[in-house]
Amino acid sequence: MGVTRKQAHWIENKLDHDSIFNFTEMQREMLSQQKFTMQGAINRAGASLMKGESPISSQDQAISMLTRWIDQQVSDPSGALKSVLCRQVRNNELLLGRHQKNLLSALQEIVDKILACDFALHEFVRQIDVRWGELNQERPLFQRAGQSPDPADEYT
Repeated sequence: MGVTRKQAHWIENKLDHDSIFNFTEMQREMLSQQKFTMQGAINRAGASLMKGESPISSQDQAISMLTRWIDQQVSDPSGALKSVLCRQVRNNELLLGRHQKNLLSALQEIVDKILACDFALHEFVRQIDVRWGELNQERPLFQRAGQSPDPADEYT
């Protein structure tokens, strides 16, 4: 005499319920025997917090992806231009949020804003010159209004 499908289903559900119940009881018993510590409480509370999620925020992932792209694609022997451009990316979190699906369009908008205004471009070049001076431990070469570019300055 065999077991009917209905009986098999009932047995399967009963076993699953009993094994979950037994597991919960076993956890309670183990916890009752352990000394309470704040670290243990935090570990138990946080065990399921990040299930399936990356511990790195999507904003930080976007910044990392764009800075890596800049590092790989921008030719800049001294590194000052890359450094200032990456800083611009990090400081434009709202813009990155708007362009979450297409991060290169966020970078395009940053560059367009710099190039659209003479003051913004002059300030960007000044920041690059300052960074160049920091990296090379030298006094930066600033181009003054009305002066011709210094041939020794790679960023004018």
